[in-house]
Amino acid sequence: MYGGATVAPIVEGHAVQAILKSWQPWALSVLLAAIPLTVSIDARIKVLAPAMLLCAGVWFVASSGATRRNYRQAWPVMAAALLFFACIVWNALQHRLGWRPIDRAAHVLLYLLIAAAFTRTLRLPVLWGGFGVCAMVLGVVCLQQHYVQGLDRAYGLNGGPSASIEFATVLLGLSLLALARLLGARTGGAERGLLLGAVALAVYGALLTQSRGPLLAFVPALALLLVWHARRTGHWRLTVLVLVGLGVGTGIAMRATHDELPERFAAIGPAVATYGDRQHVHSAVHERLDMWRAAGRAVREHPLAGIGAGRFHDYVEGEIAAGRSSPSIRRYNQPHNQYLEAAATTGIPGLLVVLATFLLPLRYFVRHVWDADEAVAVPACAGVAVVVLYMLCALTDSVFYRVMPLSFYFFVVLGMALLIGQRKSLALAG
Repeated sequence: MYGGATVAPIVEGHAVQAILKSWQPWALSVLLAAIPLTVSIDARIKVLAPAMLLCAGVWFVASSGATRRNYRQAWPVMAAALLFFACIVWNALQHRLGWRPIDRAAHVLLYLLIAAAFTRTLRLPVLWGGFGVCAMVLGVVCLQQHYVQGLDRAYGLNGGPSASIEFATVLLGLSLLALARLLGARTGGAERGLLLGAVALAVYGALLTQSRGPLLAFVPALALLLVWHARRTGHWRLTVLVLVGLGVGTGIAMRATHDELPERFAAIGPAVATYGDRQHVHSAVHERLDMWRAAGRAVREHPLAGIGAGRFHDYVEGEIAAGRSSPSIRRYNQPHNQYLEAAATTGIPGLLVVLATFLLPLRYFVRHVWDADEAVAVPACAGVAVVVLYMLCALTDSVFYRVMPLSFYFFVVLGMALLIGQRKSLALAG
């Protein structure tokens, strides 16, 4: 009698565990897919998915030897993230900057732990399709801001009008994720349609931001994806269709902005040619050149320790007072060049850390882009494309200055690296 009463709860407990285990891949895939949206909005609800994934990630790292092995397999990417965090912490302590710079850099540690969810079994169509849904939602936001609100430049839902460049970077990064999956994986009709819509809306939305730097950086990243697909499959039809679709969408967006975007691109050459000194700062391009000149002076004056993370604005104020910089750049907090910002604020060592933040993950992903397993090759190629996008965007913007693009970069890079490790581990076990 008592034996039967004891067995029943045990059986029920095993049944509950089995149900929870069967739902875990779905739940993790949905939560991970929502992260790009959470970093792109400014609402309290955005903390829900990261908080749940953080708790899960800590548990996976602490309890799973397989998870820890995946981290070790992807050690170059993990090392790059830790180096970036350590550099900011050391600089903040060295210059006694308080917690604000560390708080921004702490998001790297957050996504280092969240990425542990990529080491578990996932529903890949749900994950990649979810990234596509995020791209579509944010693309629709751009349409709403441009056509309904009448804004010349869409800027998204996080950071206000000054965040249009960073928002465009995230949008184009999402389009590259969707395109990598579309080109590299065998997908069903519904998923293929969703991914095509995601690419179209994300690129169109980025065009409506009129952000020249990210759009220019997107072209080589897109070319890499298309070459990868063509060489991997030998089929050019889908590649041509993607090019035609993007060309048509670009043409429509150009007309939708009333030729403002072509005019912004056309203004670059004359602005560079007419820039002389602080007396000749009359456009956004002039302001960038003047900020780069100020950042260069900061590097020459403080080559080892830099002026301190987040102190570029203070330095510029001094340069304006001394008559070496134009007053028009007073409103900027960063020089719109990640490499110059790193060198100016954290010194030459900080510049080397930023280069490692790009190059270590890039080398890791390049090693896997030709893997026969599409579940390895697709995240590897997506990682290459996003790293290239950021490396080139960094020439005209400080891509790690705001939390939104910083979070997106480390989420994608760390996640794709561990997704590769998880798949390789399964192949070895099988």
